[in-house]
Amino acid sequence: MSAFTSFGTVMFEEAKKMGINDRDELRKLSVSKQRELQTKAAQIIAEFNDNVVIIDTHAFISTKEGFYPGLPYHVLEELEPANFISVSARPEEIYNRRMKDTTRNRDIVSIDSIKKELAVQDAMLSSCAVLTGSPMKSILNTEGNIEEAAEEVINAIGF
Repeated sequence: MSAFTSFGTVMFEEAKKMGINDRDELRKLSVSKQRELQTKAAQIIAEFNDNVVIIDTHAFISTKEGFYPGLPYHVLEELEPANFISVSARPEEIYNRRMKDTTRNRDIVSIDSIKKELAVQDAMLSSCAVLTGSPMKSILNTEGNIEEAAEEVINAIGF
C-alpha cells in the first residue's frame, strides 16, 4: 500500500485545534509554534502503516525571521525519508502561476525573489540529503508537461 499526504494539510488540521482557520496563517505563526506543529505533523505521518508514503511539502517557509526549514532535523529524524524530490518550474512560470492563483492569500514577489527562493530550496534539500544519506533529484515541471514530471517522480522512487 502507498499513501500521499500534504505535510501542510496535516499541520493545518493540528492548527485548527488551536483556533487557526486560514491555512495561509500557518506561515505567519511564530517559528516556535510552527516547529511545534511540524513535530506533531511528523509524528502523525510517521505512524502511517503504508509501504510507501509520499509527502508533499515545502523546502522552507518564508517567515519574518527569515527562511525557516520545511524539513528541519527533528522532522527528518521522525520521518526517516528515503528520497527527496524537488518539483519546480522556471521562475517566470512560478511567477505567472502565483499571479493566477486566486485560491490563496499569497505575498506578491518578483521574479528575482523567486530565483532566490529556488536557490534556498536547493540548499535546504541538499542539506536534507546530506543529513539523511538519501538521494535528491530535481525535476522541472514545465507548463503543460505534468505527465512527464510525474513519470520522472515515479522513476526516481523506483516504481
